[in-house]
Amino acid sequence: MSKILIIEDETSIAELERDYLELSGFEVVMENDGASGLARALQEDFDLLLLDLMLPGVDGFEICRQVRDKKNMPILMVSAKKDDIDKIRGLGMGADDYITKPFSPSELVARVKAHLARYDRLVSAGVPENDVIEVRGLKIDKTARRVWVNGEEKQLTTKEFDLLTFLAQNPNHVFTKDELFENIWGMESVGDIATVTVHIKKIREKIEINTAKPQYIETIWGVGYRFKV
Repeated sequence: MSKILIIEDETSIAELERDYLELSGFEVVMENDGASGLARALQEDFDLLLLDLMLPGVDGFEICRQVRDKKNMPILMVSAKKDDIDKIRGLGMGADDYITKPFSPSELVARVKAHLARYDRLVSAGVPENDVIEVRGLKIDKTARRVWVNGEEKQLTTKEFDLLTFLAQNPNHVFTKDELFENIWGMESVGDIATVTVHIKKIREKIEINTAKPQYIETIWGVGYRFKV
């Protein structure tokens, strides 16, 4: 029997979700605030997380981010917020689906069953997960070649992505501009290492909150750059 955790502060909605899921043969556990829901999601084993966005204590986005860092299970977000930006942010945080209130209970059950079946197929088929690097809100999906900062996707050029990924997968290692140029550009350019500086500047503009005080790519004056973890 699949075990589902519902984190929902509206008791009537949580009970409706629980009743329909239990009638469909699922074991259901409920939590009504963000902090206790997050703690339970991380401490216990569940097959699926049904997660409201607007929660007291810790919101659904943060719960999704932390759970996705530690657990591999379907996460379905449920919210009255209909804006596309919220859906994009939720899916960017690692949610598998986004359901808008009010919803049909039968549709909810159908989606839960579909995502559980999908995960079962992936596990049984031995399909490898995407190769992902995550550091303090920065998520680099090496397999899909996509980058997010705090759930917001950033568009990087091919070389920007390659340079950021190379630094991120070699954390705390100081590379000179020559070393970075050789590793990323190789024989493709004439050897103007100033292009490294330009690309670092562009990457920072896209991923750093404050480019004057970068939290990811640090300049080591007189030497080069390193990725901080």
